[in-house]
Amino acid sequence: MKRNKIVGPVLLIIAAFIWGSAFVAQSEGAKYLGPFSFLCLRSFLGSAVLFPVTLIIDKSKKKKGLYAPAGKKERKTLLVSGAVCGVFLFGASACQQIGLDKGTEPGKAGFITALYILLVPIFSLFIGKKIRPIIWGCVALSIGALYLLCVKEDNTVGVADLYVLMCAVLYAVHILVIDKVAADVDGVKLSMTQFFVAGMISIVPAVLFEEITLEAVRQAAVSLAYAGVMSSGVAFTFQIIAQKRTEPTLASMLMSLESVFAVLTSLVLLGQVPTLREGLGCVMMFVAIIVAQLPEKKTVCGSKKASQTAL
Repeated sequence: MKRNKIVGPVLLIIAAFIWGSAFVAQSEGAKYLGPFSFLCLRSFLGSAVLFPVTLIIDKSKKKKGLYAPAGKKERKTLLVSGAVCGVFLFGASACQQIGLDKGTEPGKAGFITALYILLVPIFSLFIGKKIRPIIWGCVALSIGALYLLCVKEDNTVGVADLYVLMCAVLYAVHILVIDKVAADVDGVKLSMTQFFVAGMISIVPAVLFEEITLEAVRQAAVSLAYAGVMSSGVAFTFQIIAQKRTEPTLASMLMSLESVFAVLTSLVLLGQVPTLREGLGCVMMFVAIIVAQLPEKKTVCGSKKASQTAL
């Protein structure tokens, strides 16, 4: 019993480490491939890795008598949902990769990207959801963190950081879109489809604006494999397995460690040490993210129930 309780959190920590360290892989891959070329190949790799996972899951469902072949309507829903999610995934991933390509350090990019956790409940206001008062305090803290992370001493903001900030905005929208469609489709198949769509969209700007050679792909092979196979395939699979064994609030907090691992791996592998100003910004952002995910305790019929959402 204790072992089962440990498996989920351990897998989520591993997934968070893979996602965080993938910022370093993306940054290194940017030395050889343009943003769209890297995104294209990474996305196709991620989709290819998830394909056998879908087969394994279907086989497991068959053994348990839970498998039902998808009908025409279900397949259409999957394709439409995957296409829509893929468009937003492409936008968010492209902005992130362009930001890293233009010079945003992986550690900083990890914390700026993590802003999407706070943006999701804010954007949810536009679809009629309520927001807890504490979220506004977290937003104020995150704005202060962004100032320290992005605004230079001459009060200018780097273009690279703006791209990563736009990535956080698009990821927040992407999550809301997934939340809208996920109930009607298989989660792994949806992810596989959206990666494929993102890869297909990336082909156009990659061909029009970038030069890609076999030598460049060879030099970026390790980075591509890590970002595509490990980050998109392995870590996602770990998340699916782990979330079934982990309490939701704990799961979201453990996955938030992605930004911390981004800084640590950037420090260890690239020797990039955050300035005091950036370090303070990272701490402030992390505190805002954690506090935003703390469950709200409500008294219902004489008993206290913890909300499992940041909204």
